[in-house]
Amino acid sequence: MARGKAPTFELQRATMLRAAAGLFAEKGFHNASMAAIAQACGVSKPLLYHYYRDKEHLLFDIADSYIDELLAIVAAVEARKLAAEDHFAELVTRFMEEYEHAQDQHMVIVQDVKFLREEQAASVAGKQRRVVAAFADALARVEPGLKGRKLDKAVTMILFGMINWTFTWLRADGPLTFRDMAPIVTQIFLNGVRGLMRKEEPAASEAG
Repeated sequence: MARGKAPTFELQRATMLRAAAGLFAEKGFHNASMAAIAQACGVSKPLLYHYYRDKEHLLFDIADSYIDELLAIVAAVEARKLAAEDHFAELVTRFMEEYEHAQDQHMVIVQDVKFLREEQAASVAGKQRRVVAAFADALARVEPGLKGRKLDKAVTMILFGMINWTFTWLRADGPLTFRDMAPIVTQIFLNGVRGLMRKEEPAASEAG
């Protein structure tokens, strides 16, 4: 009979993923050896191989588990059945709170996912598209005209451009927290979208 996993297996694996993500973010995927990862995790190299057969397996689990966390946030916000603007604001807030503590995972997604095998990269990309689609849908609920003009996805990517790199300039010891910034981002963005749609409306009317 095969041995079952020890109760600490998932906890140990999560610890390894965090340490590996930190090393990949700092050095890049190709410059981080399994020996260096084991050292960062505080475990022996053989024990690391007990959990992960190679660096690609580690890289995939870092990316895949991170996107799963983002999808879980999307599902939790959706389950609250909030009004359109409140729903969008809550998504922005929850994502920015997640970004505050996930800089390493975010860097891995940006710089190292290209090193995944094709089927692994496709799986991660598919989940990323689901995250983008959830935000595009949330924006379309607030401003339905976006979808009619096929701007919902493009505008959503502009939003991610605003929030994805917040951790590069928002200091942990500064006067503002990620949660403080979330409503500011929300209002700047929604006011901009509404201004865009108001500007588009007269032209659409004249064309008709």
